[in-house]
Amino acid sequence: MAKRRAKKPARKPSKSPRRKARRPSAVARPRRKASGPKPIPDGYHSVTPYLTVGGAAAAIEFYRQAFGANELVRMPSPDGSRIMHAEMRIGDSVVMLSDEMEGGSSRSPRGVGATTGHVHLYVADVDRAFDRAVQAGATVAMPVQDMFWGDRYGRVVDPFGHEWGLATHKEDLAPDEIGRRAATAFGSRPI
Repeated sequence: MAKRRAKKPARKPSKSPRRKARRPSAVARPRRKASGPKPIPDGYHSVTPYLTVGGAAAAIEFYRQAFGANELVRMPSPDGSRIMHAEMRIGDSVVMLSDEMEGGSSRSPRGVGATTGHVHLYVADVDRAFDRAVQAGATVAMPVQDMFWGDRYGRVVDPFGHEWGLATHKEDLAPDEIGRRAATAFGSRPI
């Protein structure tokens, strides 16, 4: 005769504040299903810059010369006159880009007459990378210098109007030290 197991009493939910359910982060990397493609493909990160340019083919060549970009994908428009979508790898990140398209909602910096942001690129040797970008045709927006937050940093504008911040991280600093250095840099009280 088989022994019968005693039923365990049902567990009551804890009212302790330490037992709160954890909410998933809005930016958490999605879990992979047992089958099917990964939600974020290998070689990509959660955030990928997408640039709209006037002259995407020339931009890809510039990024190759200036930043060592490797072209991954190129999809021409049906008539072959423009690039509808392209991808390139710079360092360990993918940057996507396309030509400005009539009827599309994205405009290039030249199309709007300004840039509304910039791409931040960490490199091993910012001085060397900065010089390489300028030699390839970028315009200096801010010379390379040691910054109060611990990076050696400078900015260039590429020939297509996009601004690139180039940096090499030099020091790990506590927020209060960054605040003191910022106050010195800006001649004001700590931030």
